[in-house]
Amino acid sequence: MRTPARRFGGVFLAAVVTAATVVAVASGPHVAAAAPAEPYSWKNVRIDGGGFIPGIVFNHGEKDLVYARTDIGGAYRWDRSAQSWTPLLDWVGQDDWGHNGVLSIAADPVDTGRVYAAVGMYTNSWDPNNGAVLRSADKGATWQRTMLPFKVGGNMPGRGMGERLAVDPHDNRKVYFAAEGGNGLWRSTDYGATWAKVAGFPNAGNYVADPSDPSGYQSQNQGLTWVTFDPESPAVYVGVADKENPVYRSLDSGATWERIPGQPTGYLAHKGVVDGRYLYIATSDTGGPYDGAAGQVARLDTTTGVWTDISPVPAADRYHGYSGLTVDRQKPGTLMVATQISWWPDAIFFRSTDYGATWTRIWDWNGYPNQTKRYTMDISANPWLDFNGNPTPPETAPKLGWMNESLEIDPFDSDRLLYGTGATLYGTTELTNWDRDTTFTIKPFAKGIEETAVLDLASPPTGAPLVSALGDVGGFHHADLDTVQPSFHDSPTLGSNTGLDFAELDPAFFVRVGNAEAAPHIGISTDGGKNWYPGQEPSGVTGGGTVAVGADAGAVVWSPAGAGVHYSTTRGSTWTASTGIPAGAEVESDRANPKTFYGYAAGKLYTSTDGGATFTASSAAMPGEGRVNLKAVPGAAGEVWVAGNTGLLRSTDAGKTFTPVGGGVTEGVNVAFGKAAPGATRPAVFLVGTVDGVDGVFRSDNSGAAWVRINDDQHQYGNAGDALAGDPRIYGRVYLGTNGRGILYADRQGGPSGPTPSISASVSPSVSVSPSVSVSAGTPGGCTATYRVTGQWAGGFQGEVTVKNTGASATTGWRVGWTYTSGQTVTQSWGGTATQSGTAVSVVNAGYNGTLASGASTTVGFLGGTTGSNPVPSPITCSTTP
Repeated sequence: MRTPARRFGGVFLAAVVTAATVVAVASGPHVAAAAPAEPYSWKNVRIDGGGFIPGIVFNHGEKDLVYARTDIGGAYRWDRSAQSWTPLLDWVGQDDWGHNGVLSIAADPVDTGRVYAAVGMYTNSWDPNNGAVLRSADKGATWQRTMLPFKVGGNMPGRGMGERLAVDPHDNRKVYFAAEGGNGLWRSTDYGATWAKVAGFPNAGNYVADPSDPSGYQSQNQGLTWVTFDPESPAVYVGVADKENPVYRSLDSGATWERIPGQPTGYLAHKGVVDGRYLYIATSDTGGPYDGAAGQVARLDTTTGVWTDISPVPAADRYHGYSGLTVDRQKPGTLMVATQISWWPDAIFFRSTDYGATWTRIWDWNGYPNQTKRYTMDISANPWLDFNGNPTPPETAPKLGWMNESLEIDPFDSDRLLYGTGATLYGTTELTNWDRDTTFTIKPFAKGIEETAVLDLASPPTGAPLVSALGDVGGFHHADLDTVQPSFHDSPTLGSNTGLDFAELDPAFFVRVGNAEAAPHIGISTDGGKNWYPGQEPSGVTGGGTVAVGADAGAVVWSPAGAGVHYSTTRGSTWTASTGIPAGAEVESDRANPKTFYGYAAGKLYTSTDGGATFTASSAAMPGEGRVNLKAVPGAAGEVWVAGNTGLLRSTDAGKTFTPVGGGVTEGVNVAFGKAAPGATRPAVFLVGTVDGVDGVFRSDNSGAAWVRINDDQHQYGNAGDALAGDPRIYGRVYLGTNGRGILYADRQGGPSGPTPSISASVSPSVSVSPSVSVSAGTPGGCTATYRVTGQWAGGFQGEVTVKNTGASATTGWRVGWTYTSGQTVTQSWGGTATQSGTAVSVVNAGYNGTLASGASTTVGFLGGTTGSNPVPSPITCSTTP
């Protein structure tokens, strides 16, 4: 379940807006001055989904133009050719991170290149900035932004109630925005460039989920909830969060407004859809998205003014409200509605082909606990969606879903349905089988959507390249960064996982902690984070907090919620209270000295030299507020770095003294360490912070004396960096955690030779990407391999080979090979061991990716040198006999 508790902070620039009714046009995404930079490729670690999808919007003027919005992770556009989603708001940065919360999307059905988004994450103090309306004329490839004089809540209660933005199909210069917070109805008459409040709209809403909530999260007025148009008349309809007055209309293109007579009351209208002569509404007793125990579906005959209750379930039998509502534009009278919340045994979808007179259910009881189902679920693309569950019937895993606010039939294709849940986006391309009493298949359609909130990351020197701790879905053992893993952490799952660590000198030993509702709040692994068992815990623990593992696994220090800092010398089976350090401190282990641990709390650095038993406060000056993260350096006893709003600090005497790190660093969010540059003895340093006045992600190869920026203004990912890890095996690779855009991993596009970029001139190397690809036929019944050049420069290149198991059973290992024809040489590899003899190259699997299930794939990356041309070799051989 998505909760409002998120990591916030950093330095923000106040939004400048006019106080007048009409809002002036603000500039588009901030473009910083160029900093010394090195080209990098950024990709998501594939999880697919992992969060709430409150809205799906089909453009009614262009087939296959579809948008999806998330509550904290931006917006996406469907790419039919790739069968995946393209992120549209990755340019949102640290200063305006809240604009990755998308409250609504509107697609222009007339000029289909135009699309609009209402953005802002919270209407209370958690988000320091006002909201904005973004507008694009190229389907979201580029945007302009108009700031609003109030906040917008893309992650507030009620965020799934309809689309609050809408384009007038009769005059597409006009765009409406139904605002929250008592701010009323707004309208633009110039394609979203300027906005004015509609003075004649009579009701700004009054529904508040919990007036007593001191945080302001549950106590805001949820305001207006949706806008929709009658395509055949000048009528405009608006939903209002007012149980006694839920729907208003204008019959003269927005000049005058009235409460619709005779409307049903007692509920909130979550959705409103016009189809022909009818307006349909789906209602619930709460604004959602987590609750809703009653409601109804109603139909207004716009020619007679008569309302009819067409609810699929009699009032006496309802234990849910209704939210997701859609009509089939190809088949008048066909509509569907989803339960707002039906946690047990599952969500219910209802379908009518006679304007709501009669309904059928997607599943029915067949003698409790048995069910008959019109559908089958195929989650093979995202197998973790079973949530590691095997529930007792009638519950099933995977579920149809929950929080089903978005439910949309393709206006061009009656067979295509997409719908969002609290964890993913599902769909079918066989929907009309329902009407023929033939089973249809529902699958996840979430490829490209990465919505997890990342709380911690670890990249050990052996085993899987990455292990993650995530909000909501817990985290994964990422044996392959480009493949969705079969399950998230289990036994125990721990709910939202808040921290994890491994022993630097014994990296098979992992500990992770999380916010489970009850004990255990800790899990132990002895195989690199793949399998886990529950640990014991001190009394009073209520949440995960942070955890640190000693370099040789001889001690574990845990700073849980609800209890003070404790240490264990028995791998988590017994615990003793630490002394000298306050409860709630962030803890970190020295990566070379097994007895040394560090802690930070309230502007002080603490050090233990006895395995966490006692801590002593340092007199060194530390940042006193904001985001502070500390990391110790692998292989360097006593070296610890601290990133905070005062910059980046480094200690080489176990925290007794610190010196500022230079290179123009003025602020730090987080720091991490990775494999040293070729020829260097010190590890590469990665920084999320500010260098020479530019916010970004940076790398230094000389301990912070000089930096290069490795992201750019189009790849900022909002409120990112509280989780950060360098890869100890691949020079230049970094893993970046975000608050809603999942995990990113980034690799250099520059070569391994020549001066390291952090101490070279500020001119970026010229990089090109080859479109050439070579694909092998492989071994029948065995495997295939695809060779691809992903980047090249003068004298070098980067490539990858994707190995896929085409056999019926799992592999135990694999080998690929090729022959170069122009003197190329492989200089470094990851994800496999490469050897070269003359012109022949052979690569065998790494220890963690030799086992591939049938149909599974893995990727090997490598760097190479060239003396001139770089033709792609062919054929590429592949064998499952390493």
